[in-house]
Amino acid sequence: MGHVLEFNDVSVIRDGRTILGPLSWRVSEGERWVVLGPNGAGKSTLFALAGSLIHPSKGSVTILESPLGRTDVFELRPRIGITSASIVEMIPEYESVMNVVMTSAYAIVGRWQESYDLWDESRALSLLTILGVRELKERTFGTLSEGEKKRTLIARALMPNPELLLLDEPAAGLDLGGREDLLRRLNSLAQDPTSPVTVIVTHHVEEIPRGTTHCLLLSEGLVVAQGDLRSVLTSENLSMAYGIAVDIQEDGGRFFARASEG
Repeated sequence: MGHVLEFNDVSVIRDGRTILGPLSWRVSEGERWVVLGPNGAGKSTLFALAGSLIHPSKGSVTILESPLGRTDVFELRPRIGITSASIVEMIPEYESVMNVVMTSAYAIVGRWQESYDLWDESRALSLLTILGVRELKERTFGTLSEGEKKRTLIARALMPNPELLLLDEPAAGLDLGGREDLLRRLNSLAQDPTSPVTVIVTHHVEEIPRGTTHCLLLSEGLVVAQGDLRSVLTSENLSMAYGIAVDIQEDGGRFFARASEG
């Protein structure tokens, strides 16, 4: 396979205003990307394009060698694992954790009349175990904490064995313990060669898991920098993107940023 994601001179225009682009971006097999930028940078729009949820106003987007606009997105989407706040809102609160994960195999969010075999159940249990929530399999989704919901949704996204995994702010709203536990599990996924290509969207460099290889830094809909993680995550680039002087430090493969006191 060539590029997993390929954006060529892409722009998204809403109400006469360009909210993203023009930009070009390529994601290849084996890479683990993070998309960073301040509010309004265009991260959510880029995420929606990568998930085939919207089409570009200009330029071309190719996902898993399938060009948007010339592809049946309903055949493409099962090949993409997605977590986002909008999916949380769609899942019935009374659905069991086990069903939340298994129904992803049919690209639905509530159990209906579909049937599952022992392989489906075994895979769902395995993913729940990897994400540390196996003991919650009989609990209803609405009773879970934010951290438990996040981990359940990542298990759900992995259920159909996707070729591309898109995580929209997976650590948002978590306390320190929940965030660090989730990042530890995402790090394990990133280091597993059988895991799909992953793109994580976040506001905070502290939420970048170890094992991330590349970064796309956005500001006001445009690319500030992209490429190898450490070449992009510099004080100069972050200061440009966020509009304030920023110092960034790395400690044990994790990154930390704060406003410069100089």
